[in-house]
Amino acid sequence: MVTTRKIIDKYNSYTPGKSITEIAEKYGVDPETIIKLGSNENPFGASPKAIKAITENINSINRYPESNHELIKEAIGEYAQVSSENIIVCGDGADEVIDVLAKTFMNPGDEFIVHAPTYMYYEYIFKAYNLKRVAARWDVEENKLDTQSVLDNITSKTKMIFLCTPNNPTGGLIPQEEIEKIVKSTDALVVIDEAYWEFSEVNNINLLDKYDNIFILRTFSKVMGLAGLRIGYGISNKDLIEKMSRIKPVFSLTVPSQLAVLATLNDKEYIEKSTKQGIKEREYLYEEINKIDNLKIYPSKSNYLLIDLHNSSYTAAQLALELMKKGVIVRDCTSFAGIDEYYIRISIATHPENERFIKILKELVE
Repeated sequence: MVTTRKIIDKYNSYTPGKSITEIAEKYGVDPETIIKLGSNENPFGASPKAIKAITENINSINRYPESNHELIKEAIGEYAQVSSENIIVCGDGADEVIDVLAKTFMNPGDEFIVHAPTYMYYEYIFKAYNLKRVAARWDVEENKLDTQSVLDNITSKTKMIFLCTPNNPTGGLIPQEEIEKIVKSTDALVVIDEAYWEFSEVNNINLLDKYDNIFILRTFSKVMGLAGLRIGYGISNKDLIEKMSRIKPVFSLTVPSQLAVLATLNDKEYIEKSTKQGIKEREYLYEEINKIDNLKIYPSKSNYLLIDLHNSSYTAAQLALELMKKGVIVRDCTSFAGIDEYYIRISIATHPENERFIKILKELVE
């Protein structure tokens, strides 16, 4: 009998957001009418320039993609205002970047700190490498990082610290002065996850010139509208990037993905419009849900919002089910560490979809 590694026997599969196809088949809902608010995607579509670049060059997919990504790194560098030498690009979104971080810098038994609740995929990937998660705390009620809980858990075994800002699923930001407190206190690599930074309109790029133990994690899945192509990138000092490049899969970024990245970064009007529309719809959802007495919604600096259901008649699982029956997909946050069974997360949709969602939500909870 073929045996697996012992750690795999203890593994539970990662829980992603529900898909449109899944809900349509299970509940008999017309897929064209389903409102998808569960996966923090860009609801406005990809850049027309990206779509054109892919379709016009589709016959090139019989060739291997360019492996060094020099043009892409130069384009990202211009966008992020850093040198191309400070960038690594990966082809399974930011998730692959996280995997390369683990394989490059961590040894079995090393510890990494993650505040909870936050994006769970850090732990999901690192667990496979026999690494030990140490929990810090995100204060959900105040929607801010408990910085002292991070500092108190740093030991000689700490090799990496994850800070998610804006934080998923709460939408809160970590002030830069709090990040600096952590960075100054350790030689561990501090990974600042800025997957949604465009919606917050702030970032931490300036810290790269001050500290050599910072890595900034980003993606093309959100404001750039390329979630289906799976493109992530990281920004750090030249030495760390070079070490990561030794172990990164050579051809991880596909030909269509490379074309889409270059075309999207060249479409500054699209990026600006996508960002502004996302912020506008986020604020619309916040204002409308904030009017519902038995729901508490948290202010957010991302393209999603966290809703507290404690004063409603629903758990997260119950409300998510009732919404799915009506063709609305939200994220039940029960599986997030550090949070109980009374929270859901919603991401933005188009304005007509957001209006329909608010109407359905009110019918269920008021």
